[in-house]
Amino acid sequence: MSGEKEIKRVYYLSFPPDTSNNPVVCDLALQHDICFNILKAQITPRREGQMTLELKGTEEALRHGLDSLREIGVKVTPISRRISRDEESCIHCGMCTALCPTDALSLDRETRLVTFDSERCSACGICTTVCPVRAMDVLLDNGR
Repeated sequence: MSGEKEIKRVYYLSFPPDTSNNPVVCDLALQHDICFNILKAQITPRREGQMTLELKGTEEALRHGLDSLREIGVKVTPISRRISRDEESCIHCGMCTALCPTDALSLDRETRLVTFDSERCSACGICTTVCPVRAMDVLLDNGR
């Protein structure tokens, strides 16, 4: 990539049936120099694809890549939320670690403390539903 700063963003993609069997995400990476991490994916019985992706690349590469997806009928929705943790409220019970699909929440075996890596977090919100003391919270991009 050029000297431009790389950014990382999460998107929800909805694929029409005629594109769900094509290597759309692979093409996105190869043609636009974008790295991807598939956080969640499924194909419905009607052959519609649904995918949550973390994309990493320059602002320009992401813009061109997402435009190319839209051109073939893929609906692109940015996920504009993130998860925060109230360190003082957390009782380190570990409930959230068992369900975290990206391992952003993990239990340090030596200290027995739950650690939170916000860079790995996909903002799925599962942790917010299982936390008994509500230490995990969903924040929208506008701050709340």
